[in-house]
Amino acid sequence: MKPLERVTATDLSRVTHALRAALSGGAAVWSVAGDPAAPTDAPREVDDDIALVVETSGSTDAPKRVALSADALLAAADATHDALGGPGQWLLALPAHYIAGAQVIVRGIHAGTQAVVLDGEHFDAGAFAAASARLAPNRPHYTSLVPLQLARLVDGADRDAFIAAALRSYDAVLVGGQALAPGLAERAAHLGANVVRTYGSSETAGGCVYDGRALEGVGVRIVDGMVELSGPMLADGYLGDAGRTAAAFTTDARGTRWYRTGDLGDLGDDGRLRVRGRGDDVIISGGVKVVLGEVERAVRAVPGFGEAVVVAVGDAAWGERAAVVAARTDAAATSAALTSLVAATDAAGLTPAARPVRLLLVDAMPLLPSGKPDRRALAVLAGGLS
Repeated sequence: MKPLERVTATDLSRVTHALRAALSGGAAVWSVAGDPAAPTDAPREVDDDIALVVETSGSTDAPKRVALSADALLAAADATHDALGGPGQWLLALPAHYIAGAQVIVRGIHAGTQAVVLDGEHFDAGAFAAASARLAPNRPHYTSLVPLQLARLVDGADRDAFIAAALRSYDAVLVGGQALAPGLAERAAHLGANVVRTYGSSETAGGCVYDGRALEGVGVRIVDGMVELSGPMLADGYLGDAGRTAAAFTTDARGTRWYRTGDLGDLGDDGRLRVRGRGDDVIISGGVKVVLGEVERAVRAVPGFGEAVVVAVGDAAWGERAAVVAARTDAAATSAALTSLVAATDAAGLTPAARPVRLLLVDAMPLLPSGKPDRRALAVLAGGLS
């Protein structure tokens, strides 16, 4: 056993130093958003192979503390660099207490390069462009973002050539954490950005499927409609929670270990993975199963609804129906647009039970610290509709 050291995520110099030591066998690191000295029920020691503990965002479930070994983190870093064409320098634009941010630091340590840090408490397109200019020349440049950050960059690039040039300067812009709206992806591509859609989680040491294709060493299979992943980057499990670990990680007859993602998906004839939505985000509407993720994908294809979120609301006749929550600041998001949203779900080939029946406009979308929509808060807001 070895010590588990909690470190404030905003102290990036200390986080980097601690992670470098952890990857070499030193004390494990738990990067936290709050006070590292605050009381916790977590153990003070972990198994010798653990290097990093990451607490999940809890967007759809109670938070879990994911325990990752140094081997898993380095395997994920190697697979990423292999997929992108080789090691390079990274810009850190995500919090270090989330796996995507921590992995940017790990990749830099593993590649022998110093990550450039985007300063400020809130993401700003101008600050991103200024930080991008500090990246060293003559080597590949990479960054990792969530869709909301990419949207702000694309909006800024439409007005500012400096921001547009910064976005184009990256050899790859990894975007993950949630589904990327097709319209946003098209706008970014039009600006010359090389956007790579990533799929993965803390339990897989970050993204391990890029643009629908598994990275080297990663296995993907569909079991009962659910996506399962294997590979050397899988977490050891959940800290102090043997029950959840056993439920999420299984080993098959060949000795291959698999992680049950909880996401619905399918594999195309070309082997590409298509994620349809969360398995726990399925409603029964009029006796018909409706995947809210598929409704959301159709809704986001409508101009002005690229960041909309679809949640379930109760219905006396149908049981549950789909409702759309969108930002009021978007000119296209008006109460009269519901007809267009219904038409979009029909055009996507979804069942009539999937048609959204309500549209709620909010002044600002409630977000988790990771930048993901706070779906629990949105469901409460939408549930208040009459």
